[in-house]
Amino acid sequence: MPEKPKSDANSAKLLKLVFGEVYPLYVKKAERKGRTKEEVDEIIAWLTGYGAEAMRRHIEMGSDFETFFAQAPRLNPDASKIKGVICGHRVEDIEDPRVREIRYLDKLIDELAKGKAMEKILRA
Repeated sequence: MPEKPKSDANSAKLLKLVFGEVYPLYVKKAERKGRTKEEVDEIIAWLTGYGAEAMRRHIEMGSDFETFFAQAPRLNPDASKIKGVICGHRVEDIEDPRVREIRYLDKLIDELAKGKAMEKILRA
């Protein structure tokens, strides 16, 4: 049986990461750079359409990223404006839509940690 390409294996791992385990890391990254948990939550809400209560339920249920994004109320139509490199990959070139959505979130959190204004992060 042929070996899966490394990127496919990495994508599968990424989809199975538990959102509730990664979320505090997003918050910690933002806070280390003088940003807030509320800003992280605003970014997640903008991208996915989740309110605070729905997001909390996903954290409590132990939803993986695949489920978290599959059940999102709506992906923001402006998400396609998110461009750039994250973890060595151009987000706009990622073929798997779920992996691309996860990388969109990673990119937005990176922009927050780098001090970018919320208006620019949210593509306003």
